[in-house]
Amino acid sequence: MIADALKATEALKIAVPFLADNPGEKEYQQALELVEYLLTNDAASPLLELVSVKISAYEKNLPDVIAFREQMDALPPGIAVLKTLIDQYQLNQNDFQNEIGSKSMVSRVLRGERQLTTEHIRKLSQRFGISPALFI
Repeated sequence: MIADALKATEALKIAVPFLADNPGEKEYQQALELVEYLLTNDAASPLLELVSVKISAYEKNLPDVIAFREQMDALPPGIAVLKTLIDQYQLNQNDFQNEIGSKSMVSRVLRGERQLTTEHIRKLSQRFGISPALFI
């Protein structure tokens, strides 16, 4: 059994180069495509978890991800969540009139000059369907 498992592992590394040592951007992109395919066509495949875990580990070491994480860690939690929402939903400061107020008020909140009020937090959590605790 051990010999068969080792042989299968080597074959898997050839078939899915991202699972081998030191994958690059090309192998990463191919692995993302494989995960998308498996999610759609064979979500029960054990390969899905193997590749997903490796993708997660790879992404944690990307310079852009590290820089983003450091930037978010330096911000108060509410501001970090708000900036993440802005980025994820491709919003701008004008998009928060109903939750925070004017563009200048949003700008002051993002710069840390003003804090989110409980009313802001309530409206933001309702809009995005997330827990108010994320902002505190």
